[in-house]
Amino acid sequence: MNNLLIELSNISKTYYGAGEPVHALRSVALSVKRGEMFAIMGPSGSGKSTLMNLLGCLDKPDCGEYIFAGQDVMALNKDQLAYFRNTLIGFVFQSFNLLGRASALENVVLPLVYAGVKAKEREIRGREMLALVGLEGREHHLPQQLSGGQQQRVAIARALVNRPGLLLADEPTGALDTKTSMDIMTLLQRLHRETGLTVAIVTHEPEIARYCERVIRLSDGEIVSTEMVSNPQSGHLPVNPREIQPVF
Repeated sequence: MNNLLIELSNISKTYYGAGEPVHALRSVALSVKRGEMFAIMGPSGSGKSTLMNLLGCLDKPDCGEYIFAGQDVMALNKDQLAYFRNTLIGFVFQSFNLLGRASALENVVLPLVYAGVKAKEREIRGREMLALVGLEGREHHLPQQLSGGQQQRVAIARALVNRPGLLLADEPTGALDTKTSMDIMTLLQRLHRETGLTVAIVTHEPEIARYCERVIRLSDGEIVSTEMVSNPQSGHLPVNPREIQPVF
């Protein structure tokens, strides 16, 4: 089996508005191994959010080749792309994006509702994911009854419930304090190491990027450097005695 999950070649993206065209990405080439945890860094306007959107199949490049798990993404039509995105890629955002009137469990299983999974299976998988992120016993709490860190854990559980091959986290600690940020990065790192999940972190914070194995830096739409992290920052989370086995 090909050990590469992602292969980008000659990827370019330009946005046109009232003013001058914005060249968000310029001939980007990138390969990502299965089971890698990497960071995408760069100043505002560098193209990192555009790159994340393309990796997550939220947008298509103007030109170039994108191969994900052996599939030519550029050849997919709109419906195929939506199915591909919803089943193979999980998203975590800075603002959590939880439904305020829905419980933690209801938020987590929402992707399964859209996928047509039966109610019993939805509950089993939702509870598994909440246990995996350390929120067993909080299934019926509403978002406002949870701390910011706990809300982000719910968002992570929701991103994982479809058992994706890639988790994309866009500034996942941007709305959290320092200690909670470290807890969330420790959790993502643990999930990556224990399940073999491929994790991409979009961040502007060097201390967050240090939890990753590789740091990709962008400037003006181009990858200007790629560096391996020889000794990634590592945290520790208490082991839940009822923790489930990895499911990916």
